[in-house]
Amino acid sequence: MINNIYEEKMNKTISIFEENLSEIRAGRANPAILNKISVNYYGVPTPINQVAGISVPEARMILIQPWDMNLLKEIEKEILKSDIGINPNNDGKVIRLTFPELNEERRKEIVKDIKKLAEEAKVAIRAIRRDAIDEAKELQKKSEITEDDLENEENEIQKLTDKKIEEIDKLLSIKEKEVMSI
Repeated sequence: MINNIYEEKMNKTISIFEENLSEIRAGRANPAILNKISVNYYGVPTPINQVAGISVPEARMILIQPWDMNLLKEIEKEILKSDIGINPNNDGKVIRLTFPELNEERRKEIVKDIKKLAEEAKVAIRAIRRDAIDEAKELQKKSEITEDDLENEENEIQKLTDKKIEEIDKLLSIKEKEVMSI
């Protein structure tokens, strides 16, 4: 009954976590790191992937080929302003982003950051669980549901929470292996 609203909120939390994971630079070229970078295109902030072709010709390189060559300098400037930590290489036709090899210490730092993101997502899931249980208790107080219904709701909400936290742990494990195996 209450679960649908809260399940949607939990799914949203997980999709935000996945998005955050995709933007983490793990030594392998991933075009998702460019998602939050926009360029000024005729006075409108426009994501790079809407004004240029983005490809990954090698495991550690992203190639950006603007459809309008006038944007080359603008794209380069915005990449430098962003905090992705990679210097663009502009040859007049395309921009190359070359990812450096990660050393062991940097990998461990990245894993620590990933675990922090996972913990934040779990805290958000638990807060949603608390809200759902509070709402169920409120309904029971108003005599809209019985005590048995309340107990069933609480059990369902807990099962849903456990399932979502398990999902976060799986995503964390996959990303951790990816970072440590590069």
